[in-house]
Amino acid sequence: MEESVSGSRKDQNQRPTINSYMYGNAIALTKIGQMFNDQALVSKYQAKAAAVKKLVQDSLWNSSEVFFETRKAKGGSSNVREAIGFTPWDFNLPDDRAEYAKAWNQLLDTAGFKAPWGLTTAERREPTFRTRGTGHSCEWDGALWPFASSQTIKGLANLLTNYKNHGKMNAKVFYKELHQYAASHVKNGKPYIGEYQDEKTGEWLKGDNPRSSFYNHSTFNDLIINDLIGLKPREDNILEIYPLIPKNQWDWFALDNLTYHDKIVTLIWDKNGKKYNKGKGFMIFVDGKQIYRSSGLKPVKVPIS
Repeated sequence: MEESVSGSRKDQNQRPTINSYMYGNAIALTKIGQMFNDQALVSKYQAKAAAVKKLVQDSLWNSSEVFFETRKAKGGSSNVREAIGFTPWDFNLPDDRAEYAKAWNQLLDTAGFKAPWGLTTAERREPTFRTRGTGHSCEWDGALWPFASSQTIKGLANLLTNYKNHGKMNAKVFYKELHQYAASHVKNGKPYIGEYQDEKTGEWLKGDNPRSSFYNHSTFNDLIINDLIGLKPREDNILEIYPLIPKNQWDWFALDNLTYHDKIVTLIWDKNGKKYNKGKGFMIFVDGKQIYRSSGLKPVKVPIS
């Protein structure tokens, strides 16, 4: 994260990011152990995941600021909110508690992370916000990074999909943030993704620097397929869809020719039945055969074999 409001690249601080990644790795290794019936591996990484989870919630949660924050190497919270405080939800790490869900209120606050061009990497009320960018260095003290934005939006999708406590968050908030994020992928009126942007104007702060050009480090496709349309990969032969498209937002869409469990899946939503001429509603096709239809967009689980 180079230069951020919680410390420089040289500081050995404890961040919500790296700890969340370690938790995610432990969960993945646990599942691998289960696939191969290796109970020793399962037990080892279940214990590691539980330990990291407890440490994140005990040490990185700042109850007075209602946020997961960087902890200083010498002890104590940095007492600054950064977008990385949403990263634990990328891996469904936090417990499903109303107190934790309140952290997401900062997404709606213009003194928090909400800026004209997107979601900032540090809260805008922070006194040192955007003060480290002389010479356009790699500052994480407020500028928009597509990488960070995609992580935050993924965490929000997980909150809405996998948790009961949503606080003020809903599908409309998710859609608005995802739409604004998609709209930010532009330069001189043409599709573009770079390294990082000014939060007010959308200026790509590395300009035409070759390192910045087409700096494709986000997970944009995943946000559309996995979260907005809502295809949730599973180990079994169940096709699970959990769409986050707000009611009456879209009249139609089609996700076609998707390979899933050695089958070809097509998802179609046609509110009026006039776009694709296959009837009204939400339809699921597997290898060309319709296996599901409903009048509205809603979560569904259907067997595919």
